[in-house]
Amino acid sequence: MAGVVQSVQALASSLAALPPEFVRPEHERPRATTFLGASPLQIPVVDMSLPDAGCRMVEAATEWGIFQAVNHGVPADAVVELQRVGQEFFALPQEEKQRYAMDPASGKTEGYGSTVQRSPGDKKMWSDFLFHNVSPPAAVNHGFWPDKPRGYRQANEAYCGHMRRLTREVLERLSAGLGLEEGAMAEAFGGGEDGLVLMQKVNFYPPCPQPELALGFAPHTDLCALTVLVANGVPGLQVSKDGLWCDVEHVPGALIVNVGDQIEAS
Repeated sequence: MAGVVQSVQALASSLAALPPEFVRPEHERPRATTFLGASPLQIPVVDMSLPDAGCRMVEAATEWGIFQAVNHGVPADAVVELQRVGQEFFALPQEEKQRYAMDPASGKTEGYGSTVQRSPGDKKMWSDFLFHNVSPPAAVNHGFWPDKPRGYRQANEAYCGHMRRLTREVLERLSAGLGLEEGAMAEAFGGGEDGLVLMQKVNFYPPCPQPELALGFAPHTDLCALTVLVANGVPGLQVSKDGLWCDVEHVPGALIVNVGDQIEAS
């Protein structure tokens, strides 16, 4: 792979203070933006084993655009293994990670990257990432999948199988909850099993010397139809509702499902 990544992880190992290019304006800092009311707002939790899960999903998607799914059928050991290989990838020597560096000049988005490489003058985010397609087979380039750590490919392929089933079920239940045919959304976003494109992004947030001044990820919406997030129990994820930024409370075993721009636009 071409390209060289200037990683936040490598930078963080030698810093005592946050470089200016990472310091957010005062009005964007977490202490200024986070809702701290007496009764914190919490995103909905949807139990997918219940008959009314589809209606609950539609309510959550309409009101919040996001929900936490429990009893979703994705085995805990598949999630644990996915987290293991992701953590071990970022523990590799920098020269090993560089083998998978993104090459922005190529126009391709897959590979190992960092927000340090953003345009001069842009505020940078405190994170590195590894990004690649996982499905369908025609969209997969295994050249972007690391050889190390052990089991990386197997963990991603196993988890992807569960995601194909889960995303199809979520789309079917959202369709039914909206009074549509169950397959309406899946058909709109690619149709058959090989029509839906699944992408995997592993985000890494190194310890920050001044976390109150930085953001791991800037405010954004997701361009895709659905995003399924695996939380690691470390606080930090927030969602915006009615102009307020709310902390997402960790629910053990839950997967966080975010409704993306493609569904909203549809």
